[in-house]
Amino acid sequence: MIVAEQLTKRFGDKTAVDDVSFTVRPGKVTGFLGPNGAGKSTTMRMIVGLDRPTSGSVTVGGARYATLRSPLTEVGVLLDAKAVHTGRTARDHLRAMAATHGLGRSRVDEVIELTGIGSVAGKRAGKFSLGMGQRLGIAAALLGDPHTLILDEPVNGLDPEGVRWVRQFVRHLASEGRTVLLSSHLMSEMAQTADHVIVLGRGRVLADAPLSDLVRAWTTTTLVVRSPRLTELTNALAGPDITVTAVEPGAASVTGTAAVAVGDLAASLGIPLHELSPRSGSLEDAYLALTGDAVEYKTKEIS
Repeated sequence: MIVAEQLTKRFGDKTAVDDVSFTVRPGKVTGFLGPNGAGKSTTMRMIVGLDRPTSGSVTVGGARYATLRSPLTEVGVLLDAKAVHTGRTARDHLRAMAATHGLGRSRVDEVIELTGIGSVAGKRAGKFSLGMGQRLGIAAALLGDPHTLILDEPVNGLDPEGVRWVRQFVRHLASEGRTVLLSSHLMSEMAQTADHVIVLGRGRVLADAPLSDLVRAWTTTTLVVRSPRLTELTNALAGPDITVTAVEPGAASVTGTAAVAVGDLAASLGIPLHELSPRSGSLEDAYLALTGDAVEYKTKEIS
C-alpha cells in the first residue's frame, strides 16, 4: 500500500500540499485527480523521495521510498517521460537502468516488446515523438516487475490503441493484486479505468471514494421523458422537488423523481410514453462540481 499521513509541503510561503492523508490499496486502480496546481505532482514526487515533506510522512509497502533496497523492483514510476539520456537509444537507456539492479537483458527485451517500441528501440530517445517517449517511460516503470506502479499522465500523447492498451494493462496489473496510482486529466478515460478516486484541490483532499460513489454523490440523475401528452404528464408531476425543463417539442428533462414513479403515474393516467430514459452524470460532471471552488487557474467561459 501507499500510505500518506498528514503530508504537507511548503515552498517558501506557498503551501503546495496541505495536511493530506490517504491510502492507495492493492488490487485496484486508484485515480489521482485535481486541477492544475492542486498538488498532485508534488505529492507523487514526495512518494518517491524526489521532494522531502515539510511535515507528515508517506510510505510504500510500509517503508519510505528512500530506504528501499531495490526500488526498481518494488515501485515502478513514470513522472516525466522526458527524463532520459537523449543521446542513448531506448534499448541502451533501459539496459543502463536494468544494470543498476542486476536485471538481465532478457527483461529489457520483454518490456520493449510489451510496450510496443521494438521498431524504434535502436533509435535515440531524444528523437522520440511524445507518444513513443511515453511508451519508453512506461517500459522503464515496468522494468523491475514492481508490485506498485505510480504513473503520472501515462496516456499523454498516445494514439487510441496506446490509450486502450494502458487502460487494459493497468487493470490487469491491479487484478494481480498490485497497487496502481494513476494520474490523468482525461476524465472519460479515468472513468473506464479507475476503481477508486482521490481528488485534490488547492493542496487538500476533496474526495477519497470509490468512483461510482463519487459520481452518485456529486451528480444528478436526469430523466428524459417523451410523450404526445407531455404537458398533461408534467402538470401531474409538479412538486416542490421536481424540475421539468423542455428539451424539444414533446420531450422534457425531469429531475427530482425516479423513472418508476413517472412510469407508474403515466400508466395511471393512461398517458402513452414514447421514451423514459435515465441519464446518469459522468465522472467529468462530478469532478467539475467537486473542484469548482478549487481551480487556481480559471478560464473565461465562452457564451
